[in-house]
Amino acid sequence: MSIIEKAVSALGKGKASEPEKDSKTGSDVEVSASDPTNTVQKAASNPVTPSIPGSGASPEVAARKQDAVTGEAEESAISYDPDVENMVKIPFMELRELGMLTPAVPRSAIAEEYRTIKRPLLTNIAGDSVTPPIPHGNLIMVTSALEGDGKTFSSICLALSIAMEREKHVLFVDADTAKAEAGRQLGVPSTSPGLIDVLEDENAKVEDFILPTNVEKLRILPAGGLHTHANELLASARMHKLMLALSDEDPNRVIVFDSPPLLLTTEAAVLASFMGQIVFVVSSDSTPQYAVTQAIEHIGEEKMVGMILNRARKRTNPYSYYTYEYRGGPYGYGHRDGESAPGAGQ
Repeated sequence: MSIIEKAVSALGKGKASEPEKDSKTGSDVEVSASDPTNTVQKAASNPVTPSIPGSGASPEVAARKQDAVTGEAEESAISYDPDVENMVKIPFMELRELGMLTPAVPRSAIAEEYRTIKRPLLTNIAGDSVTPPIPHGNLIMVTSALEGDGKTFSSICLALSIAMEREKHVLFVDADTAKAEAGRQLGVPSTSPGLIDVLEDENAKVEDFILPTNVEKLRILPAGGLHTHANELLASARMHKLMLALSDEDPNRVIVFDSPPLLLTTEAAVLASFMGQIVFVVSSDSTPQYAVTQAIEHIGEEKMVGMILNRARKRTNPYSYYTYEYRGGPYGYGHRDGESAPGAGQ
């Protein structure tokens, strides 16, 4: 069975097994990750309890109060040194409100989900006695077919989870150059130069554009400035050389790319050609099967592809549901708010 057939089959099963939504708990998630045989593995998802207007001193309100306490502890526990030049202070309390993984709660359900997701990816990098390492397997692209499927949520959570590994550190690349939503959520200033600026300037050194963060083992390469020829820059020989250098320079570094959706831009397919592994995010309640098929055709059969089946309801035990709700905004390709690409409209 081909990658495309497996992906579509997994999506179909997710839709078929989805029970009626609960108006109080919102959407649920079923998660899968790539492995050496391209099979789809499943993991539980984490509890996110929406607020209920007029509910008074309900368990949900108590949980939110506890979240606030945890968030304050998290902000004080993470190392942030304002004297370090260009250090990014990741807003963990805001990420927690979105249901994302954060370092203060390493045993949460969402943390367990991404442990399940990252493990085969890391195994593919290292190889084992049966399967050899994947060439440039430490270049991992997170993408989707369409907007709103949860790929930015997934890329951020995956990067934070891998950064918790003792022997790994992470470079997070905001490669969604038209939107740069991941950088915004991580607290990167909108004016920060980054990937596009490195590609545009032949004399630029990528290390000069990588930003430290208040997570010791996480660094960020922002999207950089808007450019009308972003696709050509991403497809250039300089980009290929840069990817190889990032991959080969440090065997303990994992580079996670937040990519644009495959069917909305041409940049994603270009990026995919450089990657060792691809994590493909599908929303079980909204992504059409034809979109999954078309998007994976853009990737190609030779790539290692894993799937995160998002918003699929799954009962993990007789007494509770693990739930997750993605709250990302709509895509607006062509320009970012308040910015225009060089040459646009001129």
